[in-house]
Amino acid sequence: MATAQSSAAHVVRRGVQPLRAGKGTSFIWRKLHSLLGIIPIGAFLLEHLLSNFEALKGPIAYGDQVKFLNSLPLVRVLEWAFIFIPILYHAVYGVYIWLRGKSNVVYYPWAGNWMYVAQRYTGLIAFAYIVQHVLRQRFMGVSLPEHPYYAFAKVQHELSNPVMVAVYVIAMIAVCWHFAYGVWLFAAKWGITPGNVARRRFGYVCAVLGILLAAMGIASIWAFVGGMYPNVAGM
Repeated sequence: MATAQSSAAHVVRRGVQPLRAGKGTSFIWRKLHSLLGIIPIGAFLLEHLLSNFEALKGPIAYGDQVKFLNSLPLVRVLEWAFIFIPILYHAVYGVYIWLRGKSNVVYYPWAGNWMYVAQRYTGLIAFAYIVQHVLRQRFMGVSLPEHPYYAFAKVQHELSNPVMVAVYVIAMIAVCWHFAYGVWLFAAKWGITPGNVARRRFGYVCAVLGILLAAMGIASIWAFVGGMYPNVAGM
């Protein structure tokens, strides 16, 4: 009997439990963190990728899209209420969860641990990229809300530096991976995919989603640097 209890006490679980629920008010904050990652942040990511995909049609089409977005009613209120503030909360609370969590990739190199660590690092990369991207494109240089047809030239100028091209590509992959795995976590945590079989199958769906989104993003980057529209000037 003592031997059985001793062996049971030393059972080692396979690393991180990614679906761990919070306690008390942390449950609410975690749920909000999870929800904001899908709505509105995930929705904004999809919109942003689709808008940038217009660059493949040329500078005029890209400028038209920028003009349309900036002509929406209460666009500045929408910008802060549904983009900037949710992203800031998601990033800050995500770091808080990371600092309080534990990963054991060195001792228990199971998939859950690696996914846990990758989700945190891709989140950091995504947030750092978003901050610099918003500062450069939204608040520095030519004001695109007033001059939307300078948008293509502004991005193209930034991507004339090979280092920035590498930054954009790495960040695009990180953002899309972070979102795709975030969708998988959301479905598991909110009871949409109960059971291991459903989660495994949905994992394949999320993997395809991440690859497709990353391909769209990289194709958009190529529109600025691939030579289809060389040396575009603002209009």
